[in-house]
Amino acid sequence: MTLPQLSLPAARRIALAAQGFDQPHPASPNQGHLRRTLARTQLFQIDSVNVLARAHYLPAYARLGGYSRTLLDRAAWARKSERRLFEYWAHEASLLPLDLQPLLRWRMARADRGEAGWSALRVFAGERRAEAEALLGRIRDNGPLAASDCNDGRSRPGWWEWGDSKQMLEWLFWAGHLTTQTRRNSFERVYDLPERVIPAAILDLPRPSDADAFRALVLRSAQALGIATASDLRDYFRLGVTETRVAIDRLVDEGALVPVQVEGWKQPAYLDPAARRPRRIEAQALLAPFDPLIWERDRTERLFGFRYRIEIYVPAEKRVHGYYVLPLLVGDRIVARVDLKADRANRRLLVQSRHLEPGAPPHTDSRLDQELHRMAAWLDLETVA
Repeated sequence: MTLPQLSLPAARRIALAAQGFDQPHPASPNQGHLRRTLARTQLFQIDSVNVLARAHYLPAYARLGGYSRTLLDRAAWARKSERRLFEYWAHEASLLPLDLQPLLRWRMARADRGEAGWSALRVFAGERRAEAEALLGRIRDNGPLAASDCNDGRSRPGWWEWGDSKQMLEWLFWAGHLTTQTRRNSFERVYDLPERVIPAAILDLPRPSDADAFRALVLRSAQALGIATASDLRDYFRLGVTETRVAIDRLVDEGALVPVQVEGWKQPAYLDPAARRPRRIEAQALLAPFDPLIWERDRTERLFGFRYRIEIYVPAEKRVHGYYVLPLLVGDRIVARVDLKADRANRRLLVQSRHLEPGAPPHTDSRLDQELHRMAAWLDLETVA
């Protein structure tokens, strides 16, 4: 069967529109704008690196401009009656709209059986389960708990210094027995029972069958991406190959996905039939390394001809572009990249390196300068250096 053909520029504009880059920044971003942005992206990835700003704040900034970060804080960590987001493992650790919680219960159930989550934690699903359940009982009886509240001498907020208590807390989180009540101090997760954090209207929803959950997650991935290969769709919520393939076939049969061929792509693609198809994109934004538009590096290269690798874990002398590098999107092209750091003590946004892409238009420097000063203002920094 001959598939419908799409040019690469058309596919790129569809992808950008699906992610909200076909809309101008609102004059005064509010909770409604943030909610609609999350309805497009489906999630904000969480990361511990804070050299510029926490990763979960940056995708909304790229789409809305200078919004107040307290809007996201309230949505994520407000009291139960006001909460709109929850934390869980989706595309890595993520902030997600509450209505996704039932669709991820299959992953919680697998973690509870020791079939999902990091391998080092799976011991708590079996031989050391009683220890984890005792810690869960402590939280049930005494209230929220962070790893640093435990007295095993090793459990600290950092990612790489996990004692037994932190490992148990994380397994309980994977398995859905705990969720994040809030964040404290240096971004430390505070755990509590889901029923004390997530509204009952969400927790009372029935758990979908695994097949229905995979179908719904792949469909949401397709809507967030606009146009995507099977591997793109699988990556968005980190699903398995077989379950993604079955879900795609089902969605194609239903007419909810349309197979197409994109110019230059080796693999067939799938189009959301409701995706917007703008003739022009007027976007201008700095993109965080964990922005859903570019987090899948192969897709980024296919869409934009832009090879992007995060170099945080590369020794300084071997880095090509820098430690925390943000690509600059202008129109429907990525035209430059900059390594940025917030010097909060001196209220400066530091530009540690700047690289223009081949074929970058003459106005690239002025556009970059605009975005750097806008970001500095959003971060309450006084100068760009």
